[in-house]
Amino acid sequence: MSTKLIRSLYEQRLAAWASARSLPVAWQNVKFAPPASGIYLRAFLLPADTDSLDLEGAHRLYTGVFQISIVAPSGQGSGTAEQLAADLDAEFPLNLRLTSGAFAVQIVSPCSQGPVIQGDTHYMLPVWFRYRADATA
Repeated sequence: MSTKLIRSLYEQRLAAWASARSLPVAWQNVKFAPPASGIYLRAFLLPADTDSLDLEGAHRLYTGVFQISIVAPSGQGSGTAEQLAADLDAEFPLNLRLTSGAFAVQIVSPCSQGPVIQGDTHYMLPVWFRYRADATA
């Protein structure tokens, strides 16, 4: 399945970007201890249904959403999270194609910001984009 490959391509790019900024990332289904600074990222691949656009059944269409949630301490304003969201938009631009061998996945929507989810000690700003990959079975 190419979902694993899609996840790997986006997570590798995010890991390099976050490492350069000393930002920890909580990956899906991996143990994580939030940092003392309180600012970190959470990454999620949210695949949609796999489709096939040919009568032969050889084509596979993979679509979905890659979401990066920015988690920051409450009570310190939203500027830091909003700047990180803008930086992520620059790192994952519309039409960016990532490849592994003959396989390619492309971002098909600009990054979007969701509403902030406010908690007692932290708030979370979700940022996401849609992707598409076409492959043959």
